[in-house]
Amino acid sequence: MFVIVLILLYNINIILTESVLHMLHRKNTDKYIFETYGVSAEFPWMQYPSFAAYRHSANKKWFAVIMDLPKTKFGLNDETIVSVMNLKCDPIMIGSLHKDEGIFPAYHMNKNYWISVFLDGSVEDEKIKWLIDISFELTYKKK
Repeated sequence: MFVIVLILLYNINIILTESVLHMLHRKNTDKYIFETYGVSAEFPWMQYPSFAAYRHSANKKWFAVIMDLPKTKFGLNDETIVSVMNLKCDPIMIGSLHKDEGIFPAYHMNKNYWISVFLDGSVEDEKIKWLIDISFELTYKKK
């Protein structure tokens, strides 16, 4: 009985640790966007209160959307929920980015122009920042 309790506590600790890490990655991403672009997350979907959209203040176009989705939505055999960020990307880069761990064809967006990036530590923070910067530029309407 004691061994079973220890195993259960160990598994609970792993799940809690993963959840905390996901929240930290998401919080760091949110902080980067605010400090770099002065944009705060909007939560436009009542039925999905954790889904966040980031828009340009001038033209209101999205440059990033964060959602919590099961990994099965990306063809993985895993029901674990992960925070995912959709970002606009240069179509020339998309094919090579899909080869990287944690980067997939965009969920619920045009897969020719958007990618989904896991915010679970599988993609380095600097790469995520670089991809956010690209998305911001591609969606900024120049006059």
